[in-house]
Amino acid sequence: MADDHSMVRRSLKLMLEREEDVEVIAVASDLLGVVRQMHGQLPRVLVLDLRLPNGSSIQAIRRLREQAPDTEIVVITTEESPLFAKQALAAGAVGFVLNDKADSELLTAVRRAAQGDNYVSPRVAAGLDALRRATGSDGLSPRETEVLRLLALGHTNPEIAAKLHLSRRTVETHRARIHRKLGLRTRAELVQFALGRRLIGA
Repeated sequence: MADDHSMVRRSLKLMLEREEDVEVIAVASDLLGVVRQMHGQLPRVLVLDLRLPNGSSIQAIRRLREQAPDTEIVVITTEESPLFAKQALAAGAVGFVLNDKADSELLTAVRRAAQGDNYVSPRVAAGLDALRRATGSDGLSPRETEVLRLLALGHTNPEIAAKLHLSRRTVETHRARIHRKLGLRTRAELVQFALGRRLIGA
């Protein structure tokens, strides 16, 4: 299990170890520690925080899946973006659990992962389904679809840049492409489009 916050690691470890069918065999606070522990322990399931120091967790998922194909990976994160979930699952993770739902969802995700099954927090799964439906059908890239969703929810360009870890200029470029590809001019039109594609709730 890997998380860069000691209190989170401790609480998750205690929660998991209360279960008779779960044993936490190693913990790590960064990606270097994850790699060391993985080679030494070869766990059945790795619970991985998506934002660890010393590198990209998405790239680490790909690398770890290649190096330890028998270890299933469950991501635990504060990132609700369906685009992040899509990237993590595409990289090889089988689980995606939101931090604030760990108490009720992490055990289910770990048990499913041990069986080779997927689990995505329902709050993210709905957005992930909408993202998959929308991507491609209107000529939008996954990133443009996510920017559209956040615009429709009322976020400003700087807020979107912070949420998606992009520069403000990049968000402005995505926004211009969205308007051009969809032929929409106003935020109200974007909201209506996003509602129609079920990218946001009514």
